[in-house]
Amino acid sequence: MPNNWIDHPTILAGETVELLPLEKEHIEELYLAASDKKLWELIPVDCSKRATFDKAYNFALTEREKGNQYPFVIYHKTRNKIIGSSRFFEISPFDKKFEIGWTWIVRQYWGTEVNLECKLSLLSFCFDYLGKGRVQIKTDADNLGSRKEIEKIGGQFEGILRKDKIKENGISRSAAYYSILDDEWDDAKRSLIT
Repeated sequence: MPNNWIDHPTILAGETVELLPLEKEHIEELYLAASDKKLWELIPVDCSKRATFDKAYNFALTEREKGNQYPFVIYHKTRNKIIGSSRFFEISPFDKKFEIGWTWIVRQYWGTEVNLECKLSLLSFCFDYLGKGRVQIKTDADNLGSRKEIEKIGGQFEGILRKDKIKENGISRSAAYYSILDDEWDDAKRSLIT
């Protein structure tokens, strides 16, 4: 595998959820979780549509093989089911940075510990294990709930990239950019753990 940063398979375990590497056998269960149209209202693509979902997640598997992305499914341990997904992408080994994104969780778990636990696992892996210098996270500029969650995990607001993406409906989406740097990680980690 070209990506020498992330060994495959990598499993990130928390108390409530595990982030398991996306595999073909997860696709059907993941699609069932993704089929709620409301999940995709503020995301450029609507993965509640089967063809769009298949294209996005088959692309993620292909990109993992190239070392450009590392997709996970979010597995709820006590419920014994997949409840969402997240991934590493925009991987730049030379610059010691990448992005966490494509994160979504079924509505039943919005506002629970699941998102913070996922981010703690992902960020701990980035900074404590891989020794990265920068992790970037972005969201729709209008997604105030997501922006609040990113700030809660220590994300520092960097600005708005105007008309960053064009959604499937043809409307432009502006993106709010955040980052956490290695020298900010200890403080961010403390706030996530307490």
